[in-house]
Order: sequence, then C-alpha cells, then structure tokens
Amino acid sequence: MAFRGETRKIDRSPEERARIQAIRERFQADRPTHDDLIASGEYEGPIPPDALVSYFAAMAKLKSERQRQGLTLADISDRSGLDVGLLSRLENGKVVNPTLATLWR
Repeated sequence: MAFRGETRKIDRSPEERARIQAIRERFQADRPTHDDLIASGEYEGPIPPDALVSYFAAMAKLKSERQRQGLTLADISDRSGLDVGLLSRLENGKVVNPTLATLWR
C-alpha cells in the first residue's frame, strides 16, 4: 500500500500568483544559463559551506528539542501548518533552501 502524504494549499493573493506565474513563464521562455543568472543579479551563487553547516546544526537542534519535549512531527504540523513530510525533510537535511516564512513557522 502506497503512502499518500498530506499537502496543504498555499493561500496566495492573486497578485502573488501572477508574480510567480510571470517568473515561471520568463524562465521557460529565456532558459537562462548559470552565467546569465549571475550577471542578472537575481542569483547570488551557491550556499556557502559554513552557512550550510550552521543550517544543518540548527535543524538538528530543533529536532533534538522537539524530541526532548515529547512532540511528534504531527504535533508540530498542527501547530505550524507545515506538512509532516516537509518537517521531516527539514529535520533530516533534505531541504537546504527553505524560505524564511517556513523557518519562522
């Protein structure tokens, strides 16, 4: 039996949906190269190794604290509104570029 994860619809304004769609269409039409993205100023390059190590350490501390308090991922999901699968991937280092909004939640 396959497990079907729970997903939650992101409530975006019509303006935000239009902005995201415009970005998608531009990238599909232009197909910028890595050098093009750097030259445009829209890409700052890869995550510095020290920042990545700090991020992994922070996620490990959050997981440890969650476990220390006896909370499950489902408990955190209910409190934050984030998907259990996303929380698991965050804790285990599978997501290395979460948004600030996600981290805040």
